[in-house]
Amino acid sequence: MRFRLLRRRLTISAPRVAIRSALPWPFRWLALAVVMGFCAAVALWAFEFGKSIAGIDTVSRDEVVQMRAEISRLREEGQERQTVALTAESLLATERAAKESLMAQVRQLEADNRTLREDLGFFEKLIPAAKTDGLAIRALQAEVLGGMQLRWQVLVIQAARNAPEFNGRLELVLAGTLDGKPWTQTQPPQGQPLQVKQYRRIEGVLDLPPQAVVKTVTARVLEGATVRTSQTMAVE
Repeated sequence: MRFRLLRRRLTISAPRVAIRSALPWPFRWLALAVVMGFCAAVALWAFEFGKSIAGIDTVSRDEVVQMRAEISRLREEGQERQTVALTAESLLATERAAKESLMAQVRQLEADNRTLREDLGFFEKLIPAAKTDGLAIRALQAEVLGGMQLRWQVLVIQAARNAPEFNGRLELVLAGTLDGKPWTQTQPPQGQPLQVKQYRRIEGVLDLPPQAVVKTVTARVLEGATVRTSQTMAVE
């Protein structure tokens, strides 16, 4: 038996034997770390070297600097344009307000001009050529509106220079027919207060009784119970 075992160990059929060095585990991990660090360094160097050869890094930095400068310039231009826009809007609002104020003044002047033209036309049409000193009714106009109202105008003048102000009252006496019978009416019943320094134009609209036909209108200026002046006109 011993001879067989010895022969098995010394012949080809003997079992294989592996010889390994006994290296501690910390040294193995250290060696592995050194190898991995070396590989990483080589890869990083290759990457940086490739970028430097291609010029990518330099171009990117220059573009970033240019883009930042462009952004700053655009921001400044935007702020300047916004300031200009706000200023322009304020100026437009001011101009619009001034234009509206001027238009209102123009409309008021046009209205005043129309009133003056109407007054001038009234005076030129109604004032007679003859001159009379003292208080006088220089013009009387009356017209019936729709058979229900009477519109009238009276111009009273003091022709004397530096004449004292006149204080009295004005009466209108309407004459005609009512339901086919003679009819007269004084408006207003107690008279209308009247103050005249140089001239005074008075106008108004009176309501007429139903079925009344006005044929004449008489304007009278009274001082107390005294009639200072009067004028009568026929109504067509």
